[in-house]
Amino acid sequence: MARLRSPEGCPWDREQTFESIKPYLMEETYEVLDAIDRRDWRALAEELGDLMLQSVFFAQMASEEGRFTIEDSLEAIAEKLIRRHPHVFADGDAKTPEEVKARWDVIKQAEHEERGDERGLLEKVPRAMPALMEAQQLTSRAASVGFDWENADQVLAKLEEELKELAAARRDGEPEQVQHELGDLLFVLVNLARLLKVDAEQALRAANARFRSRFGHIEQSLAAEGKSLKEASLAEMDRLWEEAKQRS
Repeated sequence: MARLRSPEGCPWDREQTFESIKPYLMEETYEVLDAIDRRDWRALAEELGDLMLQSVFFAQMASEEGRFTIEDSLEAIAEKLIRRHPHVFADGDAKTPEEVKARWDVIKQAEHEERGDERGLLEKVPRAMPALMEAQQLTSRAASVGFDWENADQVLAKLEEELKELAAARRDGEPEQVQHELGDLLFVLVNLARLLKVDAEQALRAANARFRSRFGHIEQSLAAEGKSLKEASLAEMDRLWEEAKQRS
């Protein structure tokens, strides 16, 4: 990467900035997730390499500006892993994943206080992440200080309440209020996922994959019959959907 960024290197690589590379970081992250979902290990090996390249790219640009090096990044994460796992690297005690997570949060908070990080609890959640993931992190952080439902049944009751509010907004015909209530509904669903110990982002990605697969079956089956999607009736597509559903 240093050579690519040098005067004798690549014109494209030389002109890149922190801002211009950000979209590639997001793209490569999602390609890694896709390879994991498909259990395509060869593709995962390749995509992880592409993702690592983004880290090297950012670190090289930072090094050129005298800010930090890739070694600084690696040393920082190594030190953090040791510091946050006292039950492995020191004399700490944690027997369950829950105890580990609780201890991790305490150590992390102490680190923020030591650095004088006075941002609010939720301000530490990045705004650029996907909305479902952001919502789950926001609610997890709020729950860490006791702002939470006691159980999933309470969230289900809240879900029914939000559905009624959405229905009322639809009757009133106010688009902004409909969007508002739909957002609240999605937020409650994320809370339900968290209390059920389900990753909302991954649950929706899996649902998307099932929809792709089942709709693909509809398209392929109709093509085998000499029909296009536009020529098929809804009843035909429903039948093929149920057929695909039985197979998956």
